[in-house]
Amino acid sequence: MNLPQLANPRILEQPVYQPGKPIEEVAREYKLNPKDICKLASNENPWGASPHAIAAGKEALNHIHLYPEGSGTELRSAISKNLGLQSEQVILGNGSNEIIELLGHVFLEEGDEVIVGEHAFVVYKLMALLMGAKPVPIAMPNLVHDLNEMRQAITDKTKLIFLPSPNNPTGTANSSEEIFAFIQSLPDHVIFCLDEAYAEYLEDPPDLRPLIEEGRKILAMRTFSKIHGLAGLRIGYGYGSETLVKLLQKARQPFNVNAIAQASAIAAIEDKDWVTQCRKRNTDGLEQMASGLENLDLEYVPSKANFLLVKVGDGQATFESLQEKGIITRPMPESLNSFVRISIGTEEENRKALTALKQMLN
Repeated sequence: MNLPQLANPRILEQPVYQPGKPIEEVAREYKLNPKDICKLASNENPWGASPHAIAAGKEALNHIHLYPEGSGTELRSAISKNLGLQSEQVILGNGSNEIIELLGHVFLEEGDEVIVGEHAFVVYKLMALLMGAKPVPIAMPNLVHDLNEMRQAITDKTKLIFLPSPNNPTGTANSSEEIFAFIQSLPDHVIFCLDEAYAEYLEDPPDLRPLIEEGRKILAMRTFSKIHGLAGLRIGYGYGSETLVKLLQKARQPFNVNAIAQASAIAAIEDKDWVTQCRKRNTDGLEQMASGLENLDLEYVPSKANFLLVKVGDGQATFESLQEKGIITRPMPESLNSFVRISIGTEEENRKALTALKQMLN
């Protein structure tokens, strides 16, 4: 027998996630100077990590001959203090992507259904397929999650519902009132996951603690890859009831978060001034890009995150044309093929992106 014949049949059909193109690859492909390229594809923080986080990571390098602290006790303590929870209510992941996978390992069986938004983060669907579950995509009128339709889609087979708010790639968000009412309407056999990857860009993100204390089956996820600027270290976390987190811990691999990531994340979460500063810069960048796009007569989706979904006609052609000019953006799947997603960069990067779009349109 050959290797594919020995593989789990689901793997043979499993789609593969395609990340944004790295600077080095684009530089080689188009013979560009890497220093001249603006990567506005992956919603990273263009101002980088907190200087305190960088210093903490450098200090941790002195101890990389030792295994990291296995359960991330100090970091979970810092996170729980920041959220007003107990550390037993927090689980760490190698990026919040790992938390999505842990939910699948713990709760999904073959034939279970996972409700997701039609234009939501694709990893929810990929995880469901990998576990033998069935993704149930729900239409998103005006590119916003329709919570009423998601509620109507629940069946006896529904096990998980994912709601990213703000949503990637649309940048839209549901209100706290909508989210709370939705959670309170869910039947007892459904687990709800709120993906808060971009929550720090909101002035007043939803506070799920009262619902967690009520015993609702909720897990919220956050990441250090966005506003905290630690994307290269791969670290995120989930929080919910102690009972739910304890189940997820059973599926978590030992030493899943490295020591440098843990040290940097502790410093990052404690540097609230840096987060506030980056949020303000991002707001300014959104305004700069919105004004520039309006001057070019290009439509965009108003965003609550650190990127804009821009309607350009032919998204793939625009993506390729911008890459030739050293601007890396994110092409969209077939269902959004008239758009590209553009991350907010520094003032100079935003200006370069707008100039490249203007040249392309002329």
